[in-house]
Amino acid sequence: MDFLEIQNFRHACKIFDTNKKISTSDFDYILECARLSPSSFGMQPWKLIVIEDEKRKEDIKPLCWNQAQITSCSQLVIIVANKDIVEPTNPHVKNMFRSRGLPQDAVDNYIKLYTDFIESTRQTTGIYNWVSKQCYILLANIMNAAASLKIDSCPIEGFHKEKLEKYLELDTSKEEISVVSTFGYRVNEAPEKIRLDINKIVKR
Repeated sequence: MDFLEIQNFRHACKIFDTNKKISTSDFDYILECARLSPSSFGMQPWKLIVIEDEKRKEDIKPLCWNQAQITSCSQLVIIVANKDIVEPTNPHVKNMFRSRGLPQDAVDNYIKLYTDFIESTRQTTGIYNWVSKQCYILLANIMNAAASLKIDSCPIEGFHKEKLEKYLELDTSKEEISVVSTFGYRVNEAPEKIRLDINKIVKR
């Protein structure tokens, strides 16, 4: 499929076929596309929690408004925003800038610029909000990667965030859930797409 065909194939699948499971190789492909996703400053501030165990899906379902996708999907993916990894004091930050093979003075300049940006972000929109935006880039990538394999998905924002974080035993001072997504194979055909005309969303 070309990219437009992928876009037309993808839809928010509400009910998955419980008899069809995604192969390990296909799901590894989706996860590799997650790993290669772009992020601001290349910090990759995310973690993916993959749930395949049926009992855990049942546990999580009421925390996600009892949506059918949670238990009918092949894989449930919880995308976590890693706030701690982007802190200027975290060794990860220096390591990422140093890994670019730049002279030390250039690395120092980048780190200063980055530190100023983080402090400004902390005072305005907040670190979680900024990191969560990066997670949505990853989300789009993995949904499109899945669609390229004719695997369906459904992004989910309807969940009890604090309860789900507690269930997953997350240290929310360092990481918080950004978004949830499910993957599997559709039972029903996708409804016709309803989209705004291009002239309503693009100004030239």
